[in-house]
Amino acid sequence: MISDALDLALLQQWVGKTETAHAPIAAGTARAMAATLDRADLPDTLPPLWHWLYFWSAAPQAQLGADGHAERGGFLPPVPLPRRMWAGGRLAFHVALPIDIDASRTSTVKQVDVKKGASGALAFVTVAHEVSVDGTLCISEEHDIVYRAAPVPGALPPAPKLAPQDATWSRTITPDPVLLFRYSALTFNGHRIHYDRAYVTDVEGYRGLVVHGPLIATLLADLVRRHLPGATMRSFDFRAVGPLFDTEPFTVNGRLDADGIHVHLWAANAHGVLAMQATASI
Repeated sequence: MISDALDLALLQQWVGKTETAHAPIAAGTARAMAATLDRADLPDTLPPLWHWLYFWSAAPQAQLGADGHAERGGFLPPVPLPRRMWAGGRLAFHVALPIDIDASRTSTVKQVDVKKGASGALAFVTVAHEVSVDGTLCISEEHDIVYRAAPVPGALPPAPKLAPQDATWSRTITPDPVLLFRYSALTFNGHRIHYDRAYVTDVEGYRGLVVHGPLIATLLADLVRRHLPGATMRSFDFRAVGPLFDTEPFTVNGRLDADGIHVHLWAANAHGVLAMQATASI
C-alpha cells in the first residue's frame, strides 16, 4: 500500500502554505546566463524561464539534506522518498520582466498527491508561483515536483519513447560537467545529482550526472528565441519524460505550427529517445 510509506493526510497539511521572496533581477546574473547558453546578446527584459535564476532560498549548510537540497518539512512537505526531480510546469508570461529592477515571487503549495508507479511509490507536489513588479503580475507558473523511491537493483527501466522526427529546428548540446556546474551555481542549486558523480551513481543509481530539468526547458525556450527572434512568448508548458546525462550529447528540437502561434518543442538523447516535450505559444 502507498499509505504504508507515504502519509498523504500529513503531506496534504502543506497545501495552502505560502512564502514570498524578493530579489533584484540583476543584470550580472543575466549576463552570466547568456554566456552559459553561448549567447552574445542581452535584451532589456528577461528572456523566458530566466526568472529561475532568481528568488532562490539560501538554506544554511547545517539545514541541508543528504541530497544537497534543504531538508524537507519547511515550505515543501516532508516527502520521505529519496529521489526528487522537476516533472514539468506551465507558465504564462503576462508582462515582460525588466532587468535591473526589484521583483517579488509569491509561492503557494497548490496540490500534493501520491501514486503507485511501476518503480514504486511516487509523490507529486505542485507549487504555484506569481512573479510581480510593483504589484503588476509578470509571470504566473505552476511547477510540478516528483519524488520517487530508490532504484531497485536489477529492475528493468521503462520502455523508451522515441522523439518526433519532424523537427524544423535542431541544436546539439554537449552537457559536460562545466555546463551543469555553471547552471547549478547560477540557480544556487545544491542538488548533488548534477555535480557529484559518486553520489548520483552509487546512491541514486543514475548512470551519470543528471542534466537539470529547468536547464533543458530553458534550452528549448532559447531555441525559439534563436529561430524566431522577433516573437514574444506568451506561454510555455513542459513535461519531463526521462533523464539526460553528461555522458552523451542531446538535441533540442522544434517546429512552428501552421497557425504561426504554437511551437512544438522536444529534447532527445543521442539515441533519439524523448527526454522532454513542451509547447510554447507566441
